[in-house]
Amino acid sequence: MSYPPPTYHGESGEKTAWIRPGDAAPELPLAKTVTSYLATGEQTNGRFGLYRWDFLGPRSGPDPHFHRGISESFFILSGTVRLYEGNEWVDAHAGDFFYVPEGGIHGFRNESGEPASMLLMFAPGAPREAYFEGLPKLAELSDEQRAAFMIEHDTYWLD
Repeated sequence: MSYPPPTYHGESGEKTAWIRPGDAAPELPLAKTVTSYLATGEQTNGRFGLYRWDFLGPRSGPDPHFHRGISESFFILSGTVRLYEGNEWVDAHAGDFFYVPEGGIHGFRNESGEPASMLLMFAPGAPREAYFEGLPKLAELSDEQRAAFMIEHDTYWLD
């Protein structure tokens, strides 16, 4: 494997780096989770999307599913997160890393009743914000609308 071809062709570099302060307000505070958009696909020119996913304690998280066009990576920051790795659910703890390539069956949830936190990264950087923001509204949609929403957001559930 080699480095990718250059995308920057200047001679002296550019002042384009940015910082998101750790005390910035989360973009999506919900009843069971709080999501902070650390670096969206739009901000990274489609290279990746990075999110902090904080479970507040009540059971939450998706059942087994897969994505056709994006990989997903998880890094556990605190607490216990149950991860489905295609065969079984396993407990992951602070410092554990979980990678799911395109097509890989996976799921994640907090079943502990205690807070937990993780970093969640998608590559390439798909517009996952619209997916996250649409989840609370799924109950208002018809079966056909829910199915179209999932396909639009590259999410395929197992039966």
